[in-house]
Amino acid sequence: MAAEAYCVKCKTKRQIKDAVQITMKNGRPATEGKCPVCGTKMFKIGAAA
Repeated sequence: MAAEAYCVKCKTKRQIKDAVQITMKNGRPATEGKCPVCGTKMFKIGAAA
């Protein structure tokens, strides 16, 4: 799984480290993980392809 999301701390798009597929409270799929550079939590709404 090579999901990509925007890191707010680094201010750039990066690959999500330790990406996990989750389901939000409203039932929509999302991907959650950490930035490989700074360790900040990253989040992307939508199913990973």
